[in-house]
Amino acid sequence: MTNTTRTLLAAALVLGVVTGPAALPATASSATGRASTSASISTTTAVSARSRTDPELAAAMETAIAGLPSAEATAALVRVGGTDGRWRGSSGVHDLTTGRAADPKARFRAGSVTKVFTAAVVLQLAAEGQVDLDRSARSYLPELIPASYGGVTVRQLLNHTHGIPAADMPGTTVEEWYANRFRIHDPEEMVRSATAKEPEFGPGERQHYLNIGYTIAGLLVERVTGDSYEDQVARRVLKPLGLRDTYFPGTDPRIVGPHNHGYQRMTLDDGTTGLRDVTVWGVTDGWAAGDIVSTTADLERFTNALFRGRIVPRGPVLEEMFTVPKVADFSSGKPAEFAAGLARKMLGGREVWGKTGGRWGYNAVIASTRDGSRTLVYSINSTDAKGRDVSKVALDVMVAAYGMPS
Repeated sequence: MTNTTRTLLAAALVLGVVTGPAALPATASSATGRASTSASISTTTAVSARSRTDPELAAAMETAIAGLPSAEATAALVRVGGTDGRWRGSSGVHDLTTGRAADPKARFRAGSVTKVFTAAVVLQLAAEGQVDLDRSARSYLPELIPASYGGVTVRQLLNHTHGIPAADMPGTTVEEWYANRFRIHDPEEMVRSATAKEPEFGPGERQHYLNIGYTIAGLLVERVTGDSYEDQVARRVLKPLGLRDTYFPGTDPRIVGPHNHGYQRMTLDDGTTGLRDVTVWGVTDGWAAGDIVSTTADLERFTNALFRGRIVPRGPVLEEMFTVPKVADFSSGKPAEFAAGLARKMLGGREVWGKTGGRWGYNAVIASTRDGSRTLVYSINSTDAKGRDVSKVALDVMVAAYGMPS
C-alpha cells in the first residue's frame, strides 16, 4: 500500500478520533530506561486466530495483523463477528521489554468509544422521558452553560452540531501532554473554559467533532439522575450486559488488571526520537468523552446489544444514533458523518456504523452493519495513536473486515 493510498484510506475510514499533535518522524532510537525500537521490533509473535465459514476473511485478517511488533504498532487484538462469519486473533507483544506474546483478553483504553456509552445513556433517559433532546442544555445546567450558548440542544451535544469550541488544555505536543499526564481535569472547569469563548458557529449550522459536547452530556446525566455519570453507565449498560472487564478509571492513571503496554513515539530525555512506555497516563481530560477501559470481548457484546436495540430501545430514539444531520463539516466542508455516538461510512459497498477511539499508546474501534451481518472490534497498540494519520495496521484491519471505501 503506497503512502498516498494510505492517506486517502485514512481520510475515508476514520470514524472519529480527536487527533493530537502531528505524526512524529519515523526514525527511532533507544534511551536508557525507555522502550527501544531495535531488536524488539524484529521479533514477531505468531498470530493466534479462530475462524468460521470464511477462509478469505481469516487469510486477510491474519495478513493485516502479522509482523507485530513493528514501528507502527506493538500489538493487535481483533474480533470479527456477525452472520457473515467470525474471526478472532491477536499478534504482537505484551511489552517490548520481555517480548512475551500479547494477551488477547487484555484490557485497554478505548478512548472516544466512550462516547457511544454516553450517548446510549442519554438516549435511554430520553426514551424514559427524563431528557428532552430538543430542550436546551442550558435549561438542565443553567449555572454552567451561559446565555450565549442558550440555543444549544441536547441533541446537538450528541451529534457535534453545538458550535461550542474545545476547552483549553495544557500543551500542543505529545511531549507537553506527557509532562502533564497526571494532571487532574475537572469536567465543569473544562466546560467553563470552552463556553467562555465565542461560538464556532450557530447551533445546528455545522458539525465539528469535539469532546466538549460529551463532557456536558456527562454532567447532564448527573444533573437529571442525581447520580454519578459512572454509576449510571454501570447500572444501565455494564451490569445488564455483564461487561465485567469494562470500567471507568477515574483519577487512577493505571490500567487495572491484565493489559498490554502502550508505547508512543516522541522525543526522549536525551533528545533522540524513540518509543516511550505510556501505559500509565491519566485520562480525566476525556471523562464522559473518552476515558473508558474495556476488552474486545466486552466491546463486541456491547456492539451486538446496541445494534439489536437491547440498550437503547428500538424506535425513534435509537434512530438518533443512525441519523446524520444534513450539515457540512466545520473543517472540511464535506457532508457531516456523525450521528449521536456513531459515525457512518460506506465500505465495500455497505453502510457501516461505528466509533474509533484513541489514547496515547492505544487505538480502538467498534463497528457494525445495521443488520449485524459483520461486526468489528479491535484494540491496536499504535505508536502514534493520536497522530494525524491512522496506523497502517488499523487501516488494514478495517479493509480486511469490510473492504475498500466506496
